[in-house]
Amino acid sequence: MPNRPIRYPEFVRRWWVVAIAAVLISCAPAPSPQAKSAPDVTVEAWYGTATSQLAAAARDADAHFRAGRFDDAAASITKGQPLQARLLEAVRPTLPAMEAAADLDDVYGRMLLRNGHTGWARSTFQKNVVRWKTWKPQTPETERRWKAAVEAVAECDKQL
Repeated sequence: MPNRPIRYPEFVRRWWVVAIAAVLISCAPAPSPQAKSAPDVTVEAWYGTATSQLAAAARDADAHFRAGRFDDAAASITKGQPLQARLLEAVRPTLPAMEAAADLDDVYGRMLLRNGHTGWARSTFQKNVVRWKTWKPQTPETERRWKAAVEAVAECDKQL
């Protein structure tokens, strides 16, 4: 019998190429982390202005909610949400920005709870629980805010 070379199917030959490439890639050094860090946007002029505007929107929403003008409260919440998102993009938001964002979320959560959206309200209040539980440095004010958020979550849990 003549010695004929073994002919492997095409997919087997390709599999070996992929396997060898995977082994070679796994031996490569890990990419070095980039030394650049994100710029601190909290020192820019717009950040303070946006913080003030968000705080005003949260105060307005709260005043409208307490007065029973729920459509006006909803409009103030909607006005504040883009500001809130922009302020919270910072790597380390300032305490006033975090307070304004938390105040807006608190009014929004109360609005959701009032409208029967208990699960969404709980989720909104839970953001404040995490926000104030992890805030450094802890102060009596951040602890008060954390306790209020925990109580709001507990209220939602009763209604679920």
